[in-house]
Amino acid sequence: MKLVKNVKRLKIVEQIIIVSLFSVIVTMTICGFVINNINQHSVRAQLCNIGEIVANSVSDSIDVFQKSLNYELQQLILNLSYFPTENARQNYLNRIKKDSTLYSDIIIINSKQKYEEYRKQQSEKDIAVVGQPMKDGRYLCAVIEIEKIKQNMFSSIGSENRQIYILNSNNELITSYNYNNSVYKKCISQLPKDLKQDETVIYGKRKNQPFVYLKKSEPDILIIVSTPKEVTKASIEHGRMKIIMALLASSFAVLFLVGLYISYLYINVRQLFKAIIAISKGNYKRRIRLLTHIFTPYEIIFLAYEFNRMANQIHKSYKKLEKTNKELADLNEFRSNMIDTVSHEFRTPLTSIQGYTSRLLRQDIKIDEETRQKSLKVIKKQAERLKRMVEDLLVIPDIEGASLNVNIEPVNVSETIEDSLLLVKNNEGRVFVNNVQKDIPMIYADRDRFEQIMINLVENAVKYADDETDIVIDAEDFDEKHIKIIVKNKCPIIPKDKLKTLFGKFTRLDDSTTRTTRGTGLGLYIVKGLVETMGGHIQLHSDTEWGFVAQVFMKKCENTEE
Repeated sequence: MKLVKNVKRLKIVEQIIIVSLFSVIVTMTICGFVINNINQHSVRAQLCNIGEIVANSVSDSIDVFQKSLNYELQQLILNLSYFPTENARQNYLNRIKKDSTLYSDIIIINSKQKYEEYRKQQSEKDIAVVGQPMKDGRYLCAVIEIEKIKQNMFSSIGSENRQIYILNSNNELITSYNYNNSVYKKCISQLPKDLKQDETVIYGKRKNQPFVYLKKSEPDILIIVSTPKEVTKASIEHGRMKIIMALLASSFAVLFLVGLYISYLYINVRQLFKAIIAISKGNYKRRIRLLTHIFTPYEIIFLAYEFNRMANQIHKSYKKLEKTNKELADLNEFRSNMIDTVSHEFRTPLTSIQGYTSRLLRQDIKIDEETRQKSLKVIKKQAERLKRMVEDLLVIPDIEGASLNVNIEPVNVSETIEDSLLLVKNNEGRVFVNNVQKDIPMIYADRDRFEQIMINLVENAVKYADDETDIVIDAEDFDEKHIKIIVKNKCPIIPKDKLKTLFGKFTRLDDSTTRTTRGTGLGLYIVKGLVETMGGHIQLHSDTEWGFVAQVFMKKCENTEE
C-alpha cells in the first residue's frame, strides 16, 4: 500500500465538530415545525371528537333499547290475543315475568288514564313503566328498574371516564353515568337556551374542557356529555408526550447523523481492531483492507500499512506451530477419554479380582471347594473382561494409523458365528436366535477379526436390549459381491442424529451421568475399523420393530474351492 502524503487530512475531532453543527441545525428546524403543528391542532380536536362519539353512542343505545322493548311488547300483545280466557293470559304473563331478567313486572291496565297515573307513581320510585295499547283499549305495561335501563344504555361505553347525563323534556335528570354534582350544575348552567334537534353540539366556556349535548326528538330527551378534568389532563399529557417524542426524534436525528459519519469514519478503525483481535487469537492470516477516500485520516493508513507488514512476518512462524498444536490437542482428547474409560470400567473388575483373591488367601476361615471354584470363576471372568478391554484399547492405534495387519482368507460365516456366540459374555441370560443357514456362501475376511466383530456386535446388543427379549443373528446373500450379516435387538428407537455418532470413540447410548451399562464405548468404533480394513462396510438402523439393527456387508468368495 502506498502512503498518501500530499493530501491534507482533517483530524477526527475537527470532522466530528463540522458534521455535528450541521446536524443540530437541521434537527432543531424539524423539531420547531413539529411542536408548532401539534400545539395548534391536537388537544381540543381530540376531546371534542370523542365527546361527540360518546353522545351518539348513548343515543344509538337508547334507540335500540326503545325499539327492542316496543317490539317485545307488541309481540306479547299479539300472543295474548290467542288465549281464550283472562286467567290464561295472566298465567302467560307470569311465565314471561319469571323468565325475563329485564322486567320487574308485566301487568295489564284497564285505561290510558290509569296507565299515566301508574307511570307517574312509579317514576318517583326510580322505576320506569313502558306501555303499549291493546285492541280492547287496555295497556300492556312493562315495569323496569331504572338501574337495568341504565345498564342497557351505557353498555357500549365500556370504561369511559366522561360524565353522561340524560334529562327529560322538563330538563329533569332521568339517569346518569359517573355522576358529579358540581359538574352537573355547570353543564346545566352553561346549556344554550335554543337547542338544536338531533344534532351533537359542542358548548362550554373552557376550550380544553368542552361539553357536548344531543337533543333528541324521539324520545324527547337531552343527552349531555362532560369531559372531566382527568380526561383533559390525560389528553394534554398525551399531546405533551408527542412534543417530547418529537424532541427525542430530533435528538435521535442529530445522533444518527453524527453516528453515521462516525461509523463510516471508524469502519477502518474497526478493521484495525478486528485484525488485532484476530492476531491475538492466533489468526495470522488476517489483513486490514481500508476504504480510503479524502476523509480517511493519515494515521489510520499508516497503522494499517505497518500492521499488515508485521502480520506477514508472524504468519510464517505460526504455520509451523498450528500443526503441532492440533496434534497435541487430539492427543490430549484421547488421553482424557482413555483416563475416563479406565477409571470407570477397569475399577469394577479389579475390585472383584482383589476381593475374591483376598478371600481365597485368608487363613482364618475355612473355604469349601464349591466356594473356592466359584471365586476362581469370578476371578477368571473379570480377568477376561480386563483382557477384552485392553485389547480394545490396543487395537485403536492400529486402526487410526491404517497399520492393522489382517490375514484375508475364505471364512465360513455360519461356523464363525456359532463359535463367536460361545465366547459372548451373556450376564443377562439372553436367548440368541441364530438364523444363519449352514450353506451361506463364504466371505473374504480374517477369521479372528471377523469373530471379534461378531462378539462386539452381539455383546453390544445384549447390553442395550429390552428386558426378556431375544438377540437375533441373521445372514443373507445380499448381491453378487456381498454377504449381509445382521445383528438386531429390541429397544427404544434411537434418533438418527444419535445413530450417526455411535461409530465415534468412547461413544455410548447412555452418557456418563445416566450410565446403566458397562463398557469402554469402543465396540462399534473397533467394529467399523475392522470391517473397513477387510474391505467391507457397516450400516446402523433403528425402527419401531427393531430398536437397533447392525448390518455388516462383507465381500463374498467367488467360488468355494478357494
